[in-house]
Amino acid sequence: MSIVAVVKGERGPDTVERAVSLAGGLKHLIDRPVLIKVNFITRKTWDTGATTDPVLVEALVRILKPLAKVAIVESDATLTNADKAFEATGMSEVCKKYDVPFINLRREKDRVRVGVSGCDALSEIELPKIVMEGNVVSAAKLKTHSETQVTLGMKNMFGLIPDKFKGKYHFRGIEKVIVDLNSVVKPAFTVIDGFVAMEGRGPVNGDPVKMDLVIAGRDPVATDAVAAKIMGFEPGKVYHIARAHERGLGNIEDIEVVGEPIENVKRVFRR
Repeated sequence: MSIVAVVKGERGPDTVERAVSLAGGLKHLIDRPVLIKVNFITRKTWDTGATTDPVLVEALVRILKPLAKVAIVESDATLTNADKAFEATGMSEVCKKYDVPFINLRREKDRVRVGVSGCDALSEIELPKIVMEGNVVSAAKLKTHSETQVTLGMKNMFGLIPDKFKGKYHFRGIEKVIVDLNSVVKPAFTVIDGFVAMEGRGPVNGDPVKMDLVIAGRDPVATDAVAAKIMGFEPGKVYHIARAHERGLGNIEDIEVVGEPIENVKRVFRR
């Protein structure tokens, strides 16, 4: 049974730390460097619901630094320079405070091609070598998405692909690519920032929704499934969540929710 923590609380490190602890903690990540994958799809700040809250990342850094070497990572998107988003979102202040590097994965020249077994869209994926040699923590955002219905922990991993012009992956079927990617680089832990979420025209132009939530778990499929339910979506009808379950990447049914019950925090998000 997969455990997913749902914690409601004020925006701050304590809420994040409580969610991480309830979900089993991060001590299993001591064997390799840890890459905290944030969502910088735009230069908009956390309070718009578009990008990962620096407070959430700061809490993760505080937990992880005594355990492993830590870096914060993202890659350029078609319309966004990750380095500029790093400054605009306030994430640079976290890095300075804790002496943690930010790595724009697009600039990583040392890459490896990884075969995808039982692929849906891609028979192989090129990824930075540091991604394949580390543990990835998906520090995602609780948002709707115009193509994938929701963008949570697994969709956030899409940003590990170092290409700036990612449109070619959308043409292959973005939901299928998400599943393929998560099959070769499965997040070791997922933390979904729901302090301020987004509904409507996500992942960039929707409306902020104050939820005061953090959702966390070791099983990325279960964590996304719980988050989707909180947003009023049926996980079995979200292609990449359902397909990831079918491919054995995690659970959408055998889940124990700890902390707040889903029904206590559920809000039907506008599509």
